[in-house]
Amino acid sequence: MKCTKCGGKAVISVLQHHLGLCKEHYLEWVPGQVARAIQKYRMFAKTDRILAAVSGGKDSLSLWDILHRLGYQVDGLYICLGIDGGVNYSNESQRLSQQFAAQHGLTLHVVDIPQVYGESIPQIASRTFRGRGAPCSVCGLAKRHEMNRLARDLGYDVLVTGHNLDDEAAVLFSNTLRWAGGFLARQGPVLEADQPGLARKAKPLCRMYERDMTAYALLRGIEYIYDECPYALGATSIYYKELLNKLESDQPGAKLNFYLSFLQAKEGGLFAPQADPDRAQMHPCPSCGQSTTAEGLCSFCRMMGGES
Repeated sequence: MKCTKCGGKAVISVLQHHLGLCKEHYLEWVPGQVARAIQKYRMFAKTDRILAAVSGGKDSLSLWDILHRLGYQVDGLYICLGIDGGVNYSNESQRLSQQFAAQHGLTLHVVDIPQVYGESIPQIASRTFRGRGAPCSVCGLAKRHEMNRLARDLGYDVLVTGHNLDDEAAVLFSNTLRWAGGFLARQGPVLEADQPGLARKAKPLCRMYERDMTAYALLRGIEYIYDECPYALGATSIYYKELLNKLESDQPGAKLNFYLSFLQAKEGGLFAPQADPDRAQMHPCPSCGQSTTAEGLCSFCRMMGGES
């Protein structure tokens, strides 16, 4: 297979775009695709201060690398969750994030959940849910709260995450199966800071396949953690990804078409503003200031206060 750009030996085939690319042109093509997504969805400008949430994985570190290469002002944020697992998961993820920052002369903010709040995510989950099930909901709630808090408190214009197309398609599939109107109305490349205490959020990799980002990280020589979170085994999102991978195998480009068609339908008026009534009922949490629909404290503050 030859490179579509130069005729040299291709190292990867981008099936959904009918491209074969050599290493040099692939490492140019990926940032170009991300830059087009940033521009198309008006995610942020070169003058904005950007905070990238990094986990030590391929997607978030590659996103940080790409934005840096594109000339954006971007710092990193790593949240230590206190998850062990076979490779001491959190420690290794933090090491790789710090290593990447040091290699590229970038700033990395670190929030240590056990140090700040006195408990790891598994410990909080055990206390809150009395040991029932994996701590995924606790983890998601804590990460969203801390990412938003740091972006807001440190004065960043936008928080970016490394969610790729496979992630977005799986979430879209899940929400469509349940016809979760509120979640569908909010899903997209950009989530505006339209409520008190919320930071603007963007997903520059939303049109990039996971396979593409794996290849980018390997070709760029980015060292990342290969292991999944030890609590991810059996997650519904992984099952949905497997189903969508089967569809993609039979019909290359299916995931991209699914997601882009959804965004086009939204832009065409698929969801009216009243589709998410809870959004209009949000108010600042009296403790942390972040928006919540709950009466009194938000879910995170209630969780950290010991309420179940």
